[in-house]
Amino acid sequence: MLMRITFAIVALAFTAASQAADRPNIVVIMVDDMGFSDIGCYGGEIPTPHLDALAAGGVKFSQFYNTGRCCPTRASLLTGLYSHQAGIGWMTTDQGLPGYAGQLNNRCVTIAEVLGRAGYFTAMTGKWHVGFAHGVTPWGRGFHRSLNLPAGGLHFSNQTGPKGGTQMFLNGEEVSRDDPQFDPPWYGSDLWTVQGIKFMDEAIGEKKPFLLYLAHVAPHFPCMAPEETIAKYRGKYMKGWDVLREERYARQIESGLIDSNWQLEPRPATIPAWDSLSPQEQRRYDDMMAIYAAMIEEVDKNVGKLVDALKDRGQLDNTLILFLSDNGGNAEAGVSGKYDGANPGDPHSNVFIGKCWAHLNNTPFRKYKHYNHEGGIATPLIAHWPAAVKPRSGTEGWITTPTHLIDIMATCLDLGDADYPAEFNGNAIKPTQGQSLIPLLTDEGSFAERPLFWEHEGNAAIRVANRKLVRLGMKGKWELYDLRDDRTEQNDLAAENSEEVKMLSRQWRQWARTSSVLPKPK
Repeated sequence: MLMRITFAIVALAFTAASQAADRPNIVVIMVDDMGFSDIGCYGGEIPTPHLDALAAGGVKFSQFYNTGRCCPTRASLLTGLYSHQAGIGWMTTDQGLPGYAGQLNNRCVTIAEVLGRAGYFTAMTGKWHVGFAHGVTPWGRGFHRSLNLPAGGLHFSNQTGPKGGTQMFLNGEEVSRDDPQFDPPWYGSDLWTVQGIKFMDEAIGEKKPFLLYLAHVAPHFPCMAPEETIAKYRGKYMKGWDVLREERYARQIESGLIDSNWQLEPRPATIPAWDSLSPQEQRRYDDMMAIYAAMIEEVDKNVGKLVDALKDRGQLDNTLILFLSDNGGNAEAGVSGKYDGANPGDPHSNVFIGKCWAHLNNTPFRKYKHYNHEGGIATPLIAHWPAAVKPRSGTEGWITTPTHLIDIMATCLDLGDADYPAEFNGNAIKPTQGQSLIPLLTDEGSFAERPLFWEHEGNAAIRVANRKLVRLGMKGKWELYDLRDDRTEQNDLAAENSEEVKMLSRQWRQWARTSSVLPKPK
C-alpha cells in the first residue's frame, strides 16, 4: 500500500514537472509614451535592430490597441479587464467612484496572481503605477519578485529634479538607488533588464516556467539618456518633422503596415512648419528629439540583452515575448516642449519633446496620448515565440485583426493552462473581457469578432468591425470613420450616417454603464 502511494506521489510530481517544462515562459515588455511609428519595423528612422529581429523572427500586429494613458493601460494589461472595471478609469487619485478609485480593486485578479496559482514564477521590474500609494503593490498582487518604482519618471541612479526623490523597492523593501547590488551609477533601462534576468535565473533554478513583466520607464519624460548615445543623434533631426513624417509614412506603406489609400494626417495648424523656424529653434528641437531617440536605442539594446540571456540559458525557444507601448506619443508641454537644464538630457535636466515631435511619433495618425483617436491608442505589438509562432514576412505578413490589451490575460491563461477564478481571496471576480491571441499567433483556430471600447477623460470610442465612433471630450460631437478605407480618420461619415451614430453611441453608453465608466466624477 505504502509503495503504491509513494509511486502515485512520484508520478504526480513527474507529471507536474513535465507540464511545467512544456508550458512557455512569458515575457511582457512595455515601454512608456512611445509612439506608433518610433521603431524601425513600424516605420521609424531610429535604429532598433533587436526589436526588428524579434519582429522578423515572429509576428507583428498592425491593429493592436492600448487605452491611451499609462495607468489605465497597466490596469487593463495586468487584469484582462477594461481599466474602469479594475478601478483605474483615470490615474491613481481616488475620485470616489468604483471606476475611478485610482487603484486595482478587489474585484479583479492580475496575470501574476493567476499564473502564480498555476505554478509559474512571477516577477516584474520597472514602473508599477496602479495604486502604490493606496497599498496596491507588486508583491501584494501576485509577483513573487519585484524591483519597482511606485510610478515612473526615474532614469538615472543620480537623478535630481522633479522625479529625483522617487523611491525604489526590491521585493517589498525600500532600497537605496546607490545600493552596491545594483552596480551604480546605472541607467534605468539597463537596471530593469539586468534585474529581470536575475529573477529569471531564480525561476530557472526552481525549474518553473516564469512570467516576467518588464515595464520600462523610457521614453517617458523627463527625457534623458547616456550622453554617448544622445551624441549619435544630434543633427539627425535637422530635417524636421515635416520631412521625417513623410519618410515614415512612405516606409509604412512599403512594409504593408498601412494602406496607401489612408491619407497622412496633415500637420495641425498649431504646429509650425519646420522651415519657418530659426536655426536656433531648429537646433533646440533637434537636440530634444536626439535625447528621445537615444532612449529608444537604449530600450532596444536591452531587448537584445534579454534575448541573449534567454538564448544562453536555453530558454528562448519556449518563451513568448510580447513588446508594446502603453499609449501613443506624448504631446504634453505643447508646441514648445521643455528643454531645461545646463545639459539637457543629463540626470539633472527636464526635457519633454512636446506636441511637434509627438506628431512625428504617431505617424500617420491623429492625436496623441490621452485621446481615443488612433494616435492615442494604437501601439506596435511584436510577438516572438520560436517553438510555436512561425515568422511572417512581406507586406502580407501583418496580423491585421483588431486586438486589445484585454487579450493578454486570456493569452496567458491559455498558455499557462491556468484557470480564471470566479472568486479570489473571498471576493467575486469580474469575468475576463479578452480573447486569447493564440489562434492569431499560430494561425490555427478562430478569433471571434467583437466590439472594442475606450474612455479616458471624457474622450470615448467604440470600434465594431471596421467602423469606429469616437469623440473628443464629454461634450464633443461623435465622429464616425470607416477604418478599412480611412484609418487616419480624415473623412468623418457621421453626418450622412446619423442612425448608425445613434446605434453605436447607444452601444457605447450601455458598455459605459455596465463597466463603471458611468457615472463619472464631477
